[in-house]
Amino acid sequence: MSKDKLTPLERFAAYGAGRPIDRLPCVPIVGNTAARVIGVKVSEFRGNGKLIADAQIAAYRRFGYDVIRIFTDLYTLAEAMGARVHYPEDETAYLEAPAIESVEEIGALKVVDPFKDGALPQHLYAMERTLKEVGKEVVVNGALTGPFTNASFLIGTETLVRLLIKNPKAVHAVCEVAFQSTLAYAKAIIDIGCTPSLTDAMCSSTVISPRQFREFGAPYLKRLVDYIHSRGRAVTLHICGKTSPIWDAMVDTGADCLSLDNAADLGEAKLKVGDRVRLMGNIPPSEVVLQGTPEDVRQAVYQVVRKAHDNPRGLIVASGCSLPVETPFANIDAMLDAVREIGWPISSSL
Repeated sequence: MSKDKLTPLERFAAYGAGRPIDRLPCVPIVGNTAARVIGVKVSEFRGNGKLIADAQIAAYRRFGYDVIRIFTDLYTLAEAMGARVHYPEDETAYLEAPAIESVEEIGALKVVDPFKDGALPQHLYAMERTLKEVGKEVVVNGALTGPFTNASFLIGTETLVRLLIKNPKAVHAVCEVAFQSTLAYAKAIIDIGCTPSLTDAMCSSTVISPRQFREFGAPYLKRLVDYIHSRGRAVTLHICGKTSPIWDAMVDTGADCLSLDNAADLGEAKLKVGDRVRLMGNIPPSEVVLQGTPEDVRQAVYQVVRKAHDNPRGLIVASGCSLPVETPFANIDAMLDAVREIGWPISSSL
């Protein structure tokens, strides 16, 4: 942290107000890589909010990035609603079975109580502990899986995609109960003092059509964003994969910042929606940050900054998605070192 003149909170406040800053905000999206920082296995995070917090705090202090995101996997809400999740010994969890198997069972789904159900209470404790420890200097976000993606985990992705055409009424029914659980968790995250950070991976144009996103994804996201805004919080929205056909619709949800996968072109996004929203991204997490050299990472940061440093609503240099568990520390350091090297204001000769 001694390399920076401002704390992350000071940097974001100055950047948003158009005052001088020392460097662009930078967020290598450290999820379960944090386990490596404190020498534990990923599976040890399960049901252990203290360990999740300790790992994320240690990772923040180790690397000096600008946002802490309390996250282990996308399934915490769905698991709390009855989905079965498999936890490998030392890798990120994955969905083993949805909560229900048929349309007839949708009525049996229950809205979560974030303070009682599944692993949610431990994630809230992790947020609270992290906020208490470092919240005066850095943004602390709570990862929140979006309604459509949560719905896909509840009834199964293949089933949900099939129902989009055959039974749209059923899709809305499962999306509504998924939304209500997402809303309850968002309320709990804000009540303890953190900010929800939205990921709605299954809304990707790689998975569903732009028309389907506008009908089944965007309306629920807008309701969620409206609520978060009503509580005085800004919203970052991440959708994986191809998203260029839905950038306008993503912005129409009211999101303040779009976190873009490396499948997107930041230069194109700047031209299309940069006057309406801040952009965040989009260094390839696997091909560059995991598999590349520190110089590869440095060059990728320079490329991102060249493309979008002049985005009218601002830029956060970030990985395109969560970093793989085994990401080399030297490559994470390289991201931060590169934005420090570039500094601010950005030179015309960059």
